[in-house]
Amino acid sequence: MSGLLQATPIFMNIKLWERMAEVHIIGELVGANGFPSGSLSCKWGLTLGSAWKVLEGLQEGQTQVDHPQDGSFAKWSHPINIHLACKGLQGWPKLHFQVLHEDFFGRQELYGYGFCHVPTVPGIHNLECVTWKPIGTFKEQFIGFFLGGNPELKDETSIYTTQDRQNLRTEAMGNVSLRLGIILRNFDKFGVEVS
Repeated sequence: MSGLLQATPIFMNIKLWERMAEVHIIGELVGANGFPSGSLSCKWGLTLGSAWKVLEGLQEGQTQVDHPQDGSFAKWSHPINIHLACKGLQGWPKLHFQVLHEDFFGRQELYGYGFCHVPTVPGIHNLECVTWKPIGTFKEQFIGFFLGGNPELKDETSIYTTQDRQNLRTEAMGNVSLRLGIILRNFDKFGVEVS
């Protein structure tokens, strides 16, 4: 009897979110190019507004390190499969990235930050997300040249928000390639046209 009572609130919660608009993101982090050297991996995450809820799937992850033979394109083919429900459009999902380089000794250093909005139109989308890294002061650059490492953000929300980003000195880096399939459901019930 107690098992039935525990299952009831979960069942009611699922039913509530079933009546909401839904977004299903199915795709992959294909890889990266345009970085100074190979041996790259990528940490990624999904940022949502307060009106959004993850129904299924992981909201963050990390790829393997790829050591491309020609050094030009790091291939990850890392899957992304996230099912979301929303009560409103504010806080539309964004994917954010940290591209890391692994050196000869296995140390990882930051090569770039980037983010992109999840497309609002259903279908298959090939995206190129540009990345950047903070360059720091002359002293930090000098130390980084001889000892390795790059300046990193204290607060990672600066990757995908404009708060405090205008004060950063940055350098353009390479691109992260994504292939995303977007499925939208029940948006028409709430008066939102998608095409």
